[in-house]
Amino acid sequence: MNQNAQINESRASSAAGIPMLLLLLALTFFALPALFVIGLRIPAVLAAIVVFFCWFGFFMVQPNQGAVLQLFGRYVGTVRDEGLRWANPFYSKRALSLRIRNFESNKLKVNDLEGSPIEIGAVVVWQVVDTAEATFAVDDYEDFVHVQAESALRQSATSYPYDLHDEHKVSLRSHTQEIADHLRKEIQERLTSAGVKVLEARISHLAYAAEIAQAMLQRQQATAIIAARTKIVEGAVSMVHMALDQLDAKGAIKLDEERKAAMVSNLLVVLCGERGTQPIVNTGSIY
Repeated sequence: MNQNAQINESRASSAAGIPMLLLLLALTFFALPALFVIGLRIPAVLAAIVVFFCWFGFFMVQPNQGAVLQLFGRYVGTVRDEGLRWANPFYSKRALSLRIRNFESNKLKVNDLEGSPIEIGAVVVWQVVDTAEATFAVDDYEDFVHVQAESALRQSATSYPYDLHDEHKVSLRSHTQEIADHLRKEIQERLTSAGVKVLEARISHLAYAAEIAQAMLQRQQATAIIAARTKIVEGAVSMVHMALDQLDAKGAIKLDEERKAAMVSNLLVVLCGERGTQPIVNTGSIY
């Protein structure tokens, strides 16, 4: 649709259905007997035809629903007043749900920012806020929402790495809220022209692709081991430094540089080793 001919929602006037129903029943009741009166037969026939067509003006509007009215293809307006309503019988009436809806996208296989193949899926919560744009701006607004949401999901997945590294501050796995906000904005930009508002968008599935899953698992395990070893070494060095400072402060044992080095080596082995150490009793003099 040409953007210059963009149609925005406007409210259409309609009459309450119950009063109109009573009025038409009354007119029908009085028009039928007039058909048998010779002098009133022609006016009664015309009145009956008018009343007959008026019966086609009734339509129902459910809660959180809008009725889009058209007159011979021209948009007239939207009725959002719920209940039984009446409007021009020549109006075509199309009901459009304004309720909140959600859907889960397919599991897409894309490459993240670092080029690693991943599988990703998302849940999108949305609703129609402009019935005219949803009806006339796109051919099928529900299909449009699904396609554009998956397109935005692909774009978001390629903008971030799967895991957090030093050179990246945000990743798909560790910053779920930031990714959700970015994904919602990306989808909303694509759906604004269709009269749809995106309330929430969150990743529902995230994993490495099957062909690299094992390699990535080994990488994660190696990263975790290195991080743990680094922490252990930092703690061990701190404890050794503290032990030497306390020995020097108390002056109970005098160690030369060679014995200090041996003590440091032994303490680091004890503190950093994965297995339990076997004590060796040294009966020699340390003085």
